[in-house]
Amino acid sequence: MEIQNHNAMEHTNQNQPIQNNQNKGSFLQSTTAKMIMVGLLTLVLLIPLQYVKELIFERSERKKEVVSEVTQLWGEDVFFYGPILKVPYKTYTETAVVDSKTKQTTLQRRAYINYAFFFPDKLNNTSDIKKNTSLKRGIYNNVVFTANMKFDGEFSQINFQKLGIKEEDVVWEKAALMVKTTNLKSIKSDLTVKLNNQSFAFESKEEEDNFYGTLETGTFDYKTLLNNNKLNFSFTMKYNGSNSVKFIPVGKTTHISLNSDWDSPSFEGMFAANDTTKSISKKGFHADWKILHINRSFSQQYDSKIPNLNDYSFGVKLIETVDEYQQNERASKYGFLVIGLTFLIFFLIQSVNKINIHIFQYTMLGLALIMFYTLLISITEHSSFSLAYLIASVAVIAMIVLYSVSILKTKKFPLFIGLALSGLYAFIYVIIQLENYALLVGSIGLFVILGIIMYFSRKIDWNNNNN
Repeated sequence: MEIQNHNAMEHTNQNQPIQNNQNKGSFLQSTTAKMIMVGLLTLVLLIPLQYVKELIFERSERKKEVVSEVTQLWGEDVFFYGPILKVPYKTYTETAVVDSKTKQTTLQRRAYINYAFFFPDKLNNTSDIKKNTSLKRGIYNNVVFTANMKFDGEFSQINFQKLGIKEEDVVWEKAALMVKTTNLKSIKSDLTVKLNNQSFAFESKEEEDNFYGTLETGTFDYKTLLNNNKLNFSFTMKYNGSNSVKFIPVGKTTHISLNSDWDSPSFEGMFAANDTTKSISKKGFHADWKILHINRSFSQQYDSKIPNLNDYSFGVKLIETVDEYQQNERASKYGFLVIGLTFLIFFLIQSVNKINIHIFQYTMLGLALIMFYTLLISITEHSSFSLAYLIASVAVIAMIVLYSVSILKTKKFPLFIGLALSGLYAFIYVIIQLENYALLVGSIGLFVILGIIMYFSRKIDWNNNNN
């Protein structure tokens, strides 16, 4: 009896580990365990996806560096402040001087030259902005422009009394016309201004501040040039520039008219363009501004110093609505969604049809989906984003479909997976192209996708499905 009991205990102890291994194996093969592993794998794949995002950012920064180098050589933003009439006047100081011998005190009067600045009564500008897409460095296209600008207007009889300056102290014969602007090195025309039909050349002067460059004519006799108490002016300027063209409305009445073949302008600044004449099309845009002195809170004349009026600037910025790197970045943000939904499709097929898909096979599928983004950015740099998106999506979908045939041992489900991925990539492409309605369309699309998943997963018995 003792021997039999001993043998029975040994037989029981030998069977115990086997039973634990069976329980352990059954849990690893359960739906719950598979869900956990697929979920963890999805999170792990965020690591290479983040590297892809960093690659996109790195390439984008490289493009910005190249564009910055090119625009510094070609020309940067065009900013125009003027023309401004500059008239010198005398001021006096009196100093008490005591004679050492007689001890008498006398006043010595000494004259100094200061300058008064006057803005025009009328300022008109017509500018024609032509983009230049021929400037290329490496694989990067740099969008720059050439601006042909025509200015005209008039100064009326100026009044020094508002500045508290006596007319006899004004040095009329030393007047000059000046313009403050950026980007002096990219001016590509001889600068000559006509003042009541007399021509004067602009010359660059030493900058008085860090932002503006200064152009100034030689001196002239203001009173001699007057015609019916008016000083008319007209001149043209040709700029090589990039990014934007802006003005400060120094005229008592300022008219600005811009024409361009650029199809994506952004009108910026304190003053809005005239809605009745503004037009934007694929061929370019046209915009007009009319600004009166009552629309802005600064004076028409100043003594001693010209104020900084940058806050009153307005104009147009020539933008790329979404460049290729922004589109790649936006596409990569949906990477987690694509991986998650693709894994979910495979998991539902696995659960409904009792097909066993190994975690290694899920890993291969996830890496294929991530390869889409590296293909996308590399092809985009040598073609358009749309063509690159088509090539990358077709290549990845074909790879996954062919791989699915070997995994699922059937052609029905891989065909469904291919159609589902095609619809998903098409949906993401539409969202990327949209601007104003991207959030709305994306939310509606995700809502529909969730509804479809809920519909197909409703009959799965999650409690008893252990395959």
